[in-house]
This record gives sequence, C-alpha cells and structure tokens, in this order.
Amino acid sequence: MSTITESVNVTVPIRVAYDQWTQFEEFPRFMEGVEEVRQLDDATLHWTVRVAGAVREFDARITEQLPDERVAWTSLEGPAHAGVVTFHRLDDDTTRVTAQMEFAPEGFAEKAGDRIGMLNHRVKGDLQRFKAFIEARGVQTGGWRGKVDRPGP
Repeated sequence: MSTITESVNVTVPIRVAYDQWTQFEEFPRFMEGVEEVRQLDDATLHWTVRVAGAVREFDARITEQLPDERVAWTSLEGPAHAGVVTFHRLDDDTTRVTAQMEFAPEGFAEKAGDRIGMLNHRVKGDLQRFKAFIEARGVQTGGWRGKVDRPGP
C-alpha cells in the first residue's frame, strides 16, 4: 500500500468547504480522471474513473462522516484504496482541507506512476482545483449534513 497526504487552505468558512465536499457528484468538476460519481445511498458511491488511459468502475463505502470534520471511505471492489478528508477551521473564513489516502496500485502503469509520484501530484492538483472551484463560487452547490458513524469493532 502507498500513502498520500496533501492539504490546501481554502478561503471559505468550514461549513462551505465541507458541504461542497459532500456533493460527490460534483467531483468531476475538479478531480482529474474522475468521469462520474453517483451516490447510490447515504453511504455508497459508484465511481467511474480513467487511470492510465483505462476506464474503471468501482463502488466505495463511506465509513464515517461527521459534519464539518471528516469524510472517510473504503473501496468495496476494484482498486484497493481508502482514505479520509478532514476539515480544520483556521479562522472564520479559512479552512484547511487535508486528504489522506492509502491505495494499492494495480498493473504496470499504476505501479510505475506510483513510483514517480503521479498520484501524489494528481491529489495535490485535485485539491488546488477544489480550492479554485469553491473560492470562485463562494458558496457550496449543496450539502448533506447527515452523519455516518464509524462501524464498531
């Protein structure tokens, strides 16, 4: 497994940043390689992504979601990955968004890309595009304030 951690400070209140991030179906607007995300229910997402020229589809489960704090997930099939995005209030109008991901690259192209830091670069770029997207709008496109509790032991 490889681990990535990237952060970006966005000039919007924490609620705006969090609410926008929970609009998963908007991810293709700022995430490179993400062609579609469909929310199947409160805790299940279906992704269509393009990786190294190949289209892949998989489902992911939200394992924990706490408003204005964090969204964690794990893949249910396909490429093994998991992660968490956290939101930290820096002041009334500034929020730090941090993405931490673990993934297991599959195939030659993904393993080679991992070795040269391609996914780190992509995640960093996605966060920068999120920053530009939300700061340009100034308001979220929607929001879900529900909670998904972490599963018990």
